[in-house]
Amino acid sequence: MSESNQNQPIRVVVVDDDPLIGQAMRLILGDYSDGTMTVTAICTSGLQAVQTVQEGGVDVALVDIAMPDMDGIATTRHLRALPHPPHVLMLTSLGTSGNVDRAVEAGAEGFISKTDSPEDIIRRVTGVVHGEPQFNPASQRQLINDIYLDQPASRRQEARALLDALPEREREAVLLAAQGCTNAQIAQRMFISERTAKAHLSAASERLGMGRIQMARLVERADLD
Repeated sequence: MSESNQNQPIRVVVVDDDPLIGQAMRLILGDYSDGTMTVTAICTSGLQAVQTVQEGGVDVALVDIAMPDMDGIATTRHLRALPHPPHVLMLTSLGTSGNVDRAVEAGAEGFISKTDSPEDIIRRVTGVVHGEPQFNPASQRQLINDIYLDQPASRRQEARALLDALPEREREAVLLAAQGCTNAQIAQRMFISERTAKAHLSAASERLGMGRIQMARLVERADLD
């Protein structure tokens, strides 16, 4: 949320194929936030959400993880790849293993359970706008399981395929960034200018629809030798 909008209500879009969930979130955010946030749109599909956010004026998107056609993870990836992306919180019951890790890779910054109290929902929306990741204990436990206990070959192969599809220099920059190198260090290692290093990372980010943290997670998932 920009500095000029700090005194304005947080603008929220709810994305869920069940319109009743959208209406419930509208009531919760309207009744329990003391006017600090407002639901500007309720979308029933990922495509509708992307179109709505492209029009501007959205600070946070609450995205259901299980939707037909474009699911919540794909929707999140598209939203976070926009020129002015909103913060994304997944709206879910956290029932399926692997969802947390994949959502984080796509750019989600936290989770809201549909059974959370209104006060918790308000707190999570407010927190994510201030740059604070919003992972409740259930999602934290599942994220640990996803990372350390669940490494299916198909996920590893998918990550490797995405990295292999990048141009060679962009891929090299992404791998160095995943090692914790700064732009200056990447430039030094690749014998290029810092500006060019930053351009390689920006181009890779746009191709993958991921931020720097998500690209690092992708490299981790690929488990390269």
